[in-house]
Parts: sequence; C-alpha cells; structure tokens
Amino acid sequence: MFPLSRRQLLGHSSLLFCGYASSVQAAKFLPGARKLVAKPPLQQFSYDRVRLGESLLREQLDYQTRLFMGIDDDKLLKPFRQRAGQAAPGEDMGGWYDDSKDFHIDPNDWSTANWHGYIPGHSFGQYVSGLARAYAITGDEKIKQKVSGLVNKYALTISPRFFENYYLPAYTYDKLAIGLIDAYQYVGVEESKTALDKLTTAVLPFLPEKALTREERRARPYTQEAEIWDEPYTLPENLFIAWQLGMGERYKDLAARYLQNEAFFDPLAKGISPFKGKHAYSHVNALNSAIQAYFTNGESKYLKAARNGFAFIEAQSFATGGWGPNEELIAPDDTETLLQSLTETHRTFETPCGAYGHFKIARSLLQITKSSHYGDSMERILYNTILGAKPTLPDGSTFYYSDYNQKAHKFFRGEQWPCCSGTFIQLAADYGISTYVQEPERVYVNLYVPSQVRLDYGNHAVSIEQTTKYPFANTSSLKITADKPTRFSVSLRIPAWAGKATAISINGEPQPSEIKAGSFFDLSRTWKNGDLIEIILDMPMRLEALNSAHKDVVALLKGPLVLFPVDADAVNFTREQLLGATQVSDTSWKIKLGEKNIYLKPFIHIKDESYRLYNKILPKV
Repeated sequence: MFPLSRRQLLGHSSLLFCGYASSVQAAKFLPGARKLVAKPPLQQFSYDRVRLGESLLREQLDYQTRLFMGIDDDKLLKPFRQRAGQAAPGEDMGGWYDDSKDFHIDPNDWSTANWHGYIPGHSFGQYVSGLARAYAITGDEKIKQKVSGLVNKYALTISPRFFENYYLPAYTYDKLAIGLIDAYQYVGVEESKTALDKLTTAVLPFLPEKALTREERRARPYTQEAEIWDEPYTLPENLFIAWQLGMGERYKDLAARYLQNEAFFDPLAKGISPFKGKHAYSHVNALNSAIQAYFTNGESKYLKAARNGFAFIEAQSFATGGWGPNEELIAPDDTETLLQSLTETHRTFETPCGAYGHFKIARSLLQITKSSHYGDSMERILYNTILGAKPTLPDGSTFYYSDYNQKAHKFFRGEQWPCCSGTFIQLAADYGISTYVQEPERVYVNLYVPSQVRLDYGNHAVSIEQTTKYPFANTSSLKITADKPTRFSVSLRIPAWAGKATAISINGEPQPSEIKAGSFFDLSRTWKNGDLIEIILDMPMRLEALNSAHKDVVALLKGPLVLFPVDADAVNFTREQLLGATQVSDTSWKIKLGEKNIYLKPFIHIKDESYRLYNKILPKV
C-alpha cells in the first residue's frame, strides 16, 4: 500500500519514538496562555502521553512524517522567497505550490484549466503543523530542528508582497497561521510569535472587512473566478487559538470579525440548515470556529451551531461517514443528489481534509457532551475513508477524493500538491489524541487501536496498553501497569451498532452490569499492576439505506466496516444474500451466487480493483 516497504517504514520507527519521554507538554505551560471561558468536561491528553502501537495508523503517521522531513527546506521555501524578491535556490515543488503564472481557468470550459501555480506555498503551514505535532509526540530533535529552521527561514520572507495578486489570501494565511501556532505551542519556537504578528500585519490589507460568503464576494468587483473561492469564514478557529495561547491580543478581535454569524452560525443555532450549495470541507471545518468561539466566549449560540451543523452533515452522509459529492453540501430535504452522485461523479468525498475537519469537530463535541455518538462517527470515518487513502507520493501526487460511484476506483488527484495536501499528516498526528480523552480520575477509551496511554494520578505511575486487531477481530485487551494500587475509572465506548452478545471482563471475570449500546461502559475500581480488561464486541451484519427515499439502495456493514463488492459491476443481490456474506480472511468476505463467488472488501484493503459502495436490492424470489 505504501511506496516504501513495511520493513523500510518500521525501520524508521526511531524517527517517531526515540524521544518519547522528553517531548513538549501541553500548551498550558506557555507563558501568557488564557483560560477558556467554557472548558469542556473531557480533556485531551497531551500528544506525548499516547503512543500508537504497530498498526496502519502508526504506518500512516510514520510515512507522512518521513515524507515531509525529507523535503529540502529550499524547495519548501522557494515560492515565499521568489515573491519576496529574494534569492530562491532549490527545485520547484510542482503543481499548485509553485510561484508560476501558468494558472488559468475558464468557468465555461474546465477541461482547459491549468492549475500550476494556483496558490503558491499554500500548504506550507500545514506541513509545519504536522511536523510540530510529530515532535510533540516524539521529542525527536531532528524534527525540532526541521520545524525551527523552517519557521526562522520563512520569517525572513514575510511582507505584504507575498499577497499581492494572490488569489486566496485568507485561505493561505489560515494555513500559515496554524503552522506558526503549532510550532510555538508544541516545539517551543519563540520566533513563531513574532512571525505570526508580522504575517498578520502583512495580510490584513488583502482581507475583506468580514467573512464574506461566495455570493457576497461575487457581487463585488473581481478579475478572476478564483478570487471568489477564498475562505475568510475559516479564520476564527486558529485566530482564537492564537489568542488563547497568549500570542497576541488582537487575534481575539480578528477572530470575532470573521465569524460568519448572519449567513451561517445564526441559522444553524436555530436549527436551520444553511448548507445547500456550500463548499463541503471548508464549511464543515468552519464548525470548528464555532467550537473555539464557544470555548473563548462561552456563548451557547456557537455550541448549538456546532452540534446542529454536525447533525445536518451526518444526515447527508454516505454509509462510510463521508459527505459532499462534487465538494458541495445539500439541503435537508434533498433526497436525490446523493443517489445521482453514485452514477454521475467520481469526486465523492474530500478524504484527508474532510476526515481532518470531521475528526476535529467530533472530538470537540465528544469532549463537551461526553456522548459516545461522536466516537462512533470518528470510527466510521477512520476505517472507511482515511485509512484506505493512498499515501502521498514524494512528487506531490495526492489521494484527494474517495470514489463512491457504482464503478469506483482509487485514484490520485491530477495535480501535484493540491489544496489541503498537508491535512493528511495533521490528521495522522492526531490519531493518538483521538484514541483517549480524560476527566479527573477517569479515562475514556474512544477508539480501539493498538496504543499506550500514560496517566497522572497523584504520584502514581499508571499506564494502559491496548492490544487489538479490531475491527478485523472483535476483541480488545487493555492491560493496566501501576507502580502501586490506584483507584480510577476506565470508560469503554460501546458502539451504537454493538449486538447483545457484547461482553466485558476483568481478569477473566465477566462484568455483570448491563452493557448498553451507544454509551460508555464504566469500570471503577482500585486497579493493580497487571489487571486486564477484555472487551468482546458483538459485530452483526447490517444494511444501511442511502436515505429514507431510497431504502432499496443499501450498503453492507459489519461492525464499523463497510464491505464493498469488488469487480462486481453487473452483479446485484437480495437482502438475504448480502446479510449472508461470510468472512474468508482478514481482508475479505464473499457471497456465493450459484457457481460464482463475489468478494467484498473494506476500503482499507481495496487496491486497484473496481468497487462500489451501494447495492440495489433485488426483490425476494
């Protein structure tokens, strides 16, 4: 699956874990950090507290980190130096990233588009952010030096010249900002604070006075269609975070300035969907701005907007958890667009960036509400979208869309280093902090993945190591290591789909309490060294309809996994045949039709085969 062999990948594990015990702690240790007005009941662990075990999650993080560590600084910095009029040695990155005048689009004939040089340097900040998070996990000095060097060299290029005749100033400023913010809070690069201040001053003359919608932008003078696509409505999330970290007072006011209240958050807070026709990823990601506004100001409107917005997105999602065919969201009463997309497009879900934005908002809502529903949603996205993504190639070839067409296949986007090509490393770095969350004397197990989490309970040294092959096996074991007996609680997420045979034991003793699907199951006791929790999840086969108007168009799922028929374009099934699929290996299931076997695979294990997500149910004979 990866361009490097498994042996090569694991051989670089020292890059990710050699400094595990010495990495930077949470942002709360930064001088000048602000207290949140609305602090969520559940808190994230700092990055260094969770260690991923050997798994595809670990391989993705390892690979993505190694990829960006291997790109020459001069290459990454070239468009910034060119636009600053400085010497710019090194090769071009290629694609969208270069400073080139080749970019051209004709809205009346998209086949003639040339995307080379569309938004120079656009994803640099995401790459820095991802590497900063990798350092926070590992404490690896090589990563620290890379991030520090990039920030200090980039700072020398900052001036308003960069944004002159630049199509998407807010879009790129947002990504540059998160790179500087994460370098500051996770790597301790003090120069990031000055650089962000200088960058903000440089970009402000090129930003609108508020978060314009695309319709509002189109009503103003413009010279190029691309100017309409800027995204100032995504800015508040990172500006609020910069203020929270004590990076500057003005960021709070700027964040408030770019909250898109009238067109977006106000209707969402009232339970009215404004999503119809909106760009998919950027508007789902904008829900994270509502979360940060709520944390900063405590205004319930923003929490209502975030919760309602997430619910609207889930209501128009595919069985994989993905959303936004052709990068557009739909109205709540639209029952036909998703069906039409199954035959009319291969551009179904913006996978790395969509999964990144989805994980952020779901993780925040989990922390705020303690509802296991949001963990279920993260799990669905994890196993059916991003873990099946092709790895980014060194030349910038990027897996961008998951394809849910009836004749689907996996493919790279045609351009090098396209938009949000840095969200993959950011998301992979966040796998650990998505696996566990905590409150005083309680740890919540949100994802069942090979991992270890270190806990702080007084002066006691406590850790939990999770061993599992889930979801290809239905069990997970959690072993407690404690230097002395310690009382705390472990809460296990029980997915909403879990069947009645789900069972939990401690040291082989079954737990008598009722296990309720769609909740957390709490285990409170004084834990001793070597105590072992085991969970068996009953994973029944089930069918999920596309929507209420098309109940005969269904996807087959087992537990959290969607099972895709492969190389089966002309084959249809009855309901009974789908539910009777039998597992033949860790990677495949089969349905026997007469003398012919039709195989089904989860997205993770699909390679070059054709596949489809949905099946039109045949009438019962």
